[in-house]
Amino acid sequence: MNTDFLTPDVEESVPLPAKAAEAMPNLSPQEELEMRANTIKLLSDLTGQPIIPTEEDADSAKALAREIIENPKVRPDFANYPNETIALYAGLAARYNHMIVEELSDLKLYVVNKLFEEVETAKDSRARISALTKLGEVDGVDAFKKRSEVTMQIKPIEEVEKELLQVLEGVEYAVIEPENAADNT
Repeated sequence: MNTDFLTPDVEESVPLPAKAAEAMPNLSPQEELEMRANTIKLLSDLTGQPIIPTEEDADSAKALAREIIENPKVRPDFANYPNETIALYAGLAARYNHMIVEELSDLKLYVVNKLFEEVETAKDSRARISALTKLGEVDGVDAFKKRSEVTMQIKPIEEVEKELLQVLEGVEYAVIEPENAADNT
């Protein structure tokens, strides 16, 4: 059997890394997780061995997720975890780490549509009124928005000073001696 075709040509002028780790690019934790999860999935598909996490793997994946949520700057060493834990954690991270909608207007439209659906399909008047109330609170609908008007007047400073002095002159005041002040004399 001729195996010459399996050996790639390596030019002498191209330096090879001493260790495989040196050849790896620097990846963010998210990129490393995606790479590891894709590799685990590929190996599972190639070997026909399913990835079945145990209860312990699930607990480890949840603990890892909690750790990363509590301290986003932590860089976990994914090599310390079994493939099943990494695969499960990658699934958890993917589920909560993507955008549901690209624009907030899409989310608002979704909410409004769902509220309309609830109004139309509500089994009782209490549920219908609740959905209508929430619909009325949506920005843009503003059926229940309380409004207040503020009128601003721009006056010259002299006029403002004159008005303030009039207010101050109208204030009545009295000097009240402290009770213990009479005892000190």
